[in-house]
Amino acid sequence: MDIRQLCENAGNASVKMAELSGEVKNNALSKIADALLANSKRIIEANQHDLLRSEKENLASPLLKRLKFDEKKLNDVVEGIKSLKALEEPVGKTIISNMLDDGLELFKVTCPIGVIGIIFESRPDALVQISTLCLKSGNCVLLKGGSEAKETNQVLTEVIEEATVAAGLPKGWISLLESRDDVNEMLKMDEYIDLLIPRGSNEFVRYIMDNSRIPVMGHADGICHVYVDSGADLEMAKKITVDSKTQYVAVCNATETLLVDRAVAKEFLPALKAEFDKKNVEIFGDEETVKIIEVKPASDQDWATEYLDYIISIKIVSGVDEAIKHINTYGSGHTDSIVTKDKTTAIKFMNLVDSGNVFWNASTRFSDGFKYGFGAEVGISTSKLHARGPVGLDGLLSYKYMLIGNGQIVDDYATNKKQFKHVRINKQIEDI
Repeated sequence: MDIRQLCENAGNASVKMAELSGEVKNNALSKIADALLANSKRIIEANQHDLLRSEKENLASPLLKRLKFDEKKLNDVVEGIKSLKALEEPVGKTIISNMLDDGLELFKVTCPIGVIGIIFESRPDALVQISTLCLKSGNCVLLKGGSEAKETNQVLTEVIEEATVAAGLPKGWISLLESRDDVNEMLKMDEYIDLLIPRGSNEFVRYIMDNSRIPVMGHADGICHVYVDSGADLEMAKKITVDSKTQYVAVCNATETLLVDRAVAKEFLPALKAEFDKKNVEIFGDEETVKIIEVKPASDQDWATEYLDYIISIKIVSGVDEAIKHINTYGSGHTDSIVTKDKTTAIKFMNLVDSGNVFWNASTRFSDGFKYGFGAEVGISTSKLHARGPVGLDGLLSYKYMLIGNGQIVDDYATNKKQFKHVRINKQIEDI
C-alpha cells in the first residue's frame, strides 16, 4: 500500500477514533497488553534478528542498548499500558465554560488532534508507548522507527493492530512506514496529517520543518546539565550527578555536562571522579577542571555534544548566573538540574534556565512521561508552543469551542438590544 493510501485510510479512521468511548479505548489497551505477552516469544525473536544484524553493521553501542527489547522491557511497556489505562479519559473534557448571555453558553472542550506522524529512533518500546498514547487520546498514528528495529517494529505493529481492530478500533488507525522514501512522501501529506513529531538531532528536526507544511513538534538533542552550587550538600550532589549520568546513558535525559561552582570544585571533583572511575566514565574538563583532577581537556564542541555514552564534560563556573548563561547557550532546552540548599538560588535557576524541565535536588533522569505519571510519552518537546517537556496525553490533544444557543443573533448585540454578560460558569459540556 502506498503512503498516500495509508494517510487517506488514517484520515478516514480519525473520525471514528474521535468518537470512541473511554470504555472502548481502555478495553483496546487491555487487549494490547494481553497480546504483547501472548506474542512475547515472537517479538523477542524478531528483536534478536535486529540485534544480530545491527551488530554486524557495527551499530554504535548506545544504539544497540536502545534497540534491545527483552522480556524486561516487554514487561515494562505492559506496566506502562496499565498505568495509561488508569488515567482519566482525556477527550471531551471541559476546560472552560462561560455564559456569554442568558441561554448562550460557550465551552472549551478537549478533542483529538487527528492524524499524527511520528519518526523515532531505534527503540521498539517507544513504538508501544507512542501507539498506546495515541489510542488513549483518540488519534490515528503513522509510525516510522529506526531501520535497525525494522523486524521488531513490524511484529509489534501487527500485534497491536490485530488486537485493537478486534476490540472495535477502525482499521487503518495505526500504520508503519518502512523507508526514508516513505518519510519524504509523508512530509507532503498535509491534507491528511495534522502533526509531525520527529525525534532526533537538531539537524534532523530542522530538515523535517524545512520540508513539510505540516506543523512540527520537535524533539531534538538531549544536552542536559547538572549544576552543583556552592550551597550544595556535596554527598547529595555526588549521588545525583552519578545517577543523572550513569543510571542509563543511552537516553535523552541523561546528563552530558556537569557545571560546578568554583567555591566547591576542589572538594567535590576528586570524590566525584572516584565514583565515575568505578563506572568507567570518561571525563572531559575545562582548564580549571584539568588542574584539579586528571581528565582529558574539553573543547567548545564538548559543551554542545550529546554523548549518549559513559562520557561527561565538566566546567567550573563562578556561580549560578554563569551556570544559567552556559545552559541557555549550549543546552537543548530539555532538562537541567541544580543541587543546592539555597532556596533563592534554586528558584532563580528554575525561573531563568530556558528548558522544558528544570529540577532542584533531583536527577535529570526523572524527566520522563511515565515517571511524571503521564502513562508514557511520545517524546520530550523542546519547543515552547502547544506542548513542552514530556509529551503525554495532554500534548496529543487539541480543543474546540462549542457554543450552545437558543436562536441568538449577533445583530441584537451590535445594535445594543442585548448586552453580553461574560460570566464564568462551572458547567461541563455533558451537562447541557
